[in-house]
Amino acid sequence: MSTPPGEYYTEERWQNWLDRIAAEEIDPEDEDSARLLLNLQDDTAIAVAKIITDYQDDDLEAETALEELADIREVVLSEVDIDDEEKLMLVDGVQTSLVCVFYAAEEYVAGGPPEEGTVGGYIEAANEAESEEDLDAALGYCAQAGTLIIDGAELDREVAENLEFGLVAEWVNGLDSLQTAMSDPEVIEEDE
Repeated sequence: MSTPPGEYYTEERWQNWLDRIAAEEIDPEDEDSARLLLNLQDDTAIAVAKIITDYQDDDLEAETALEELADIREVVLSEVDIDDEEKLMLVDGVQTSLVCVFYAAEEYVAGGPPEEGTVGGYIEAANEAESEEDLDAALGYCAQAGTLIIDGAELDREVAENLEFGLVAEWVNGLDSLQTAMSDPEVIEEDE
């Protein structure tokens, strides 16, 4: 059964996560803190996966799916109001990872996956583009990798682990959440 339009992900849900992050002691080296940030990211990826699944099941028209994705993107990628600079940086990292999730989902709905190429091949091309400081191309390649993941291809964790720290590594981190969400779109409870 599909989710009613406008209810895939709400501003209130995002704000609840942010409030929790603001209230807790966050240490990126601490497992519980890292899990909280990953849950924030995965929760958004699950909402995106549900829209894609409803689109694939013909429960949503392409235009409606794109509108739903845009609504969630607007909530999740808007400026965050947290006083703690370190927490703000950590949430920004999650937002950066999710940028590619949104682009991949929108690209999938608008044009489908590419007919040729592999997830790893697109990620390598993205990495190359990033090294040449062509970030638009890098994001485009990562989004293409994401459309293949949505279509059922696997993200090779070894490819992800071999990336230097940078935007492509962040975007691939988001694609990893998207892959998990597409294979098991279970809702993450906010109190976990």
